[in-house]
Amino acid sequence: MKASVSQIAMVAGESSGDLLASILIPGLKSAWPSVSLVGIGGPAMAKCGMDSWWPMEKLSVRGYVEVIRHYKEIVGIRKALKHRLLLSPPDLFIGVDAPDFNLDLAHDLRAKGIPTVQYVCPSVWAWRFERIKKIRSSVDHVLCIFPFEKPLLEKHGIDATFVGHPLANFIPERPDKSAARMRLGLFDHDLVVAVLPGSRRDEIHQMTPRFLAAVEILQAQHPHLIPVLPIAPGMLSLVNQYVNQFPKVTNLKLVEGHSHTVMASADVAIVTSGTATLETALFKCPMVISYAMPWLTWYITQKKRLQPWVGLPNILCSDFVVPELLQHQATPQAIASSVTEWLSHPERVLQLKQTFAKLHESLRADTASIARHAIEKILAR
Repeated sequence: MKASVSQIAMVAGESSGDLLASILIPGLKSAWPSVSLVGIGGPAMAKCGMDSWWPMEKLSVRGYVEVIRHYKEIVGIRKALKHRLLLSPPDLFIGVDAPDFNLDLAHDLRAKGIPTVQYVCPSVWAWRFERIKKIRSSVDHVLCIFPFEKPLLEKHGIDATFVGHPLANFIPERPDKSAARMRLGLFDHDLVVAVLPGSRRDEIHQMTPRFLAAVEILQAQHPHLIPVLPIAPGMLSLVNQYVNQFPKVTNLKLVEGHSHTVMASADVAIVTSGTATLETALFKCPMVISYAMPWLTWYITQKKRLQPWVGLPNILCSDFVVPELLQHQATPQAIASSVTEWLSHPERVLQLKQTFAKLHESLRADTASIARHAIEKILAR
């Protein structure tokens, strides 16, 4: 017999989690049409009927140094959210990625008898493997978006289901570049570079100046190159601060939202490490992955790193299929040079597109349906 569910609490901490959750929610509503969704989410979740009690941007912080700076506020939000959920317990809590926030919250809710699910496995296979113990004590089930995660978790006594990566269904296998360019006011013959500095404030601070400086170098070689930069919600004024510092960058097209349209339109992309690298791969777009952070955060993360790759396409392919320029290597000159390599070798681009097509197929599944059935089993216990 299917469990009765009137309220589900969810927390997403950034734009990628907001999108992933919005793909999951229709499956939940198909099982429980009158369910109310509460917690913390972004605009995509709000369109699905989510009542967000705090702005998602409050949680969009990455790195040790950056978290310390916002620690008091984030902990305050988690404490207030836990208090509110315990006063009126939901039938289920789903943490969407953001493990540093969600696992502690899930642990406390689970201790009070609220079933807990983590949607997106923390990347214990890449770094901080010690979190496997916290996952086991905090959640009843993990919904995995990569196929190798389920056996890894089950080996350590954690129930898990591979639900596929929702973006693999959401993003078409054969993106329509011409249609995307038409929506952006671009032409088929244009040379387009997607500039993707990230959605978090600290990422934008670190990466936007480097990326725009790289574009300036590229335009010296390719005067008609058109850079297109999608802007995350609420970040327009911050991005404009950096844009104004690069008056030599011409033809720059700023687009509020619509990052997928930008990825679909591009000949090559400059991408901050994160979910955007996988999205770019699913759009079959060659890319240069780059990332930089405060030196202390970098030092700590390197001590806990388990793999030679940081970009999701490289991790999933177990190879450097696209270049990674990190920390001291993330110079405008190196980024521009790596972009030029893609533009100069169309045969390598074709080979990469074939690799990305195979990757796309391996991640496809009926995410909403599989996740719904897994959750129904949890609640029926």
